[in-house]
Amino acid sequence: MDFSTLGTVTYRALISLFTLFVVTKLLGKKQVSELSLFDYVIGISIGNFAAEMTINTESPEVNGIFAVVLFGIVAYLVSWFTMKSIRLRRLFMGTPTIIIQEGKILRNNMHKVHLDVNDLLEECRIKGYFDISDIAYGIMEANGEMSFMPRSINKPLTPNDINLKPDKEKLLANVIIDGKIMDKNLQLMNKDKDWLLKHLTIKGHKNIHNILLCTLDANEKVTIYEDNDDLTALDILE
Repeated sequence: MDFSTLGTVTYRALISLFTLFVVTKLLGKKQVSELSLFDYVIGISIGNFAAEMTINTESPEVNGIFAVVLFGIVAYLVSWFTMKSIRLRRLFMGTPTIIIQEGKILRNNMHKVHLDVNDLLEECRIKGYFDISDIAYGIMEANGEMSFMPRSINKPLTPNDINLKPDKEKLLANVIIDGKIMDKNLQLMNKDKDWLLKHLTIKGHKNIHNILLCTLDANEKVTIYEDNDDLTALDILE
């Protein structure tokens, strides 16, 4: 065993580990949670650079450090810009896709996300739905995870338990995101911008730029979540 080479690899491995730790701290918790397609590509690339920097002793370690830091900066900038731009967010992070709508499977949407029936049934079983007819809506999130809304009659403590007929399930529409009106979502709810602005004014919100999220349901209920930049989050420590 060449102890000189072993020492060099150990030294480079520690540098690689430290560099990855610093870059990950820079990117924040989102990068190490559920990954978008872009985050996944960035993560694989950074991992390859770190491995190359550790094992390839003929290449200067500064090259690997530069590559890791460069990709980390790119990922940070993309994350920052996607928080400011909905179009860039959709481009880099993707958008949710409805797979099941009002109990009906949308085959075309399944093809768009390369999901077959067996995959869908597996996702349903993982989430506790062994009978797909119990599901009102199924949505594939941008990170590839599946979210399900059960039929009203199958929810815990359902109106069915007391012989009441529940209303038909309807999804909420996000009509304002990051201070920007989602015209297409408004149209799907058969409303327009003037109607929305009127209701916001009634609720005391004249400036939509201070609204982080605004939702509209089938009963014309408008729910507003303000941009509370002035609030300080609780510092939760172990």
